[in-house]
Amino acid sequence: MGWKLSKHFVLAAGGTGGHMVPAAALAEELTKRGHRVALVSDARGVRFPGLFDDIQTHVIPAGRFQVRKPLGWPGAIREMWRGRAMARQLYRTFKPAAVIGFGGYPALPALLAAFVNHIPTAVHEQNAVLGRVNRLVAGRVDAIATSYDRTARLAAKYEGKTHLVGNPVREAVLALRTRPYPLLEEDGIFRVLVTGGSQGASILSRVVPDGLAMLPVTFRRRLQVTHQARIEDIDAVRAKYAEHQIPAELATYLPDMPAQLAWAHLVIARAGASTIAELTVAGRPAILVPLPSATDDHQTANAREITQAGGARTIPQGDFTAKELAKQMQRLGLDPAALENAAGRAKSVGRPNAVSDLADLVESLDAPVARLPVGVSRPKQAFA
Repeated sequence: MGWKLSKHFVLAAGGTGGHMVPAAALAEELTKRGHRVALVSDARGVRFPGLFDDIQTHVIPAGRFQVRKPLGWPGAIREMWRGRAMARQLYRTFKPAAVIGFGGYPALPALLAAFVNHIPTAVHEQNAVLGRVNRLVAGRVDAIATSYDRTARLAAKYEGKTHLVGNPVREAVLALRTRPYPLLEEDGIFRVLVTGGSQGASILSRVVPDGLAMLPVTFRRRLQVTHQARIEDIDAVRAKYAEHQIPAELATYLPDMPAQLAWAHLVIARAGASTIAELTVAGRPAILVPLPSATDDHQTANAREITQAGGARTIPQGDFTAKELAKQMQRLGLDPAALENAAGRAKSVGRPNAVSDLADLVESLDAPVARLPVGVSRPKQAFA
């Protein structure tokens, strides 16, 4: 490998796991390539467990514009401009070669500061629907990186600067791609992972224990469950599993998610962007329950590709009952060959090169001549 010039990059992301996980993956990759990285986020983001321990972090204010609360807009605008001023101050000392936004309102002041300072910019969209902040800046950024062939709310006029890279996952998850699907014997332990994302999901806590209890007794006795639940739900969920005599480990946060995925035969989850990326890279079949209140119903869109490929079954939240879950579990779980086939179908739509392709794109942003990096492709159906 030839010598490369070390550069500085600023990554700007909202404080949720969906924004922070791909940002952390890119930070790790850029650091490996010899670059320096700084993170701009809100107070939640910089405290995210285990993601940015060795990265320079900065909290800057960012107003949140709530459509139904216009009286709060003037204050949000003031906070946004204050955040932009702080970001410009950071750029005077850190001197980034490019600023990359990952969505969420905390990314906006950093991007606005980059525009006024004439610093190259890109945004990465994790979901199958372009998010509000990314839509707001799409016309001004130099590149738009997408995670799906089809991204709704992305205007066709941006086709020339749109690049399909996928959604980066942590290296520990990427390592699972080379490992075989866990051996599942007809009378062996059936391991189920239940996760609602970084905040848990109350609907999963209410439905899953009772749904598993409705399985045939010979199947139910084989279950071993790991269930992530909200702190306010966890005692009730633990009691439910005990009542049904189903072995279950409960936690409010799963820091070892790659290890949990490694042994899981089936995942029951929301359809957040990072969850879908990890399922498809690792190759794990799933029952997905999209969050209906997600902006622009993006979780339903996220689930479409893996479901159409045969790697998951999607159940709308309104139809997610204990009876429906038990029915889908039996269809998937009673035939080990079918379950392993579903795992392979999930893996078939994974994009394991996402982080390296995104890093290639980012490195090219301040090049004299804009070009598409090797390995990065145009979306086949990017626009809707």
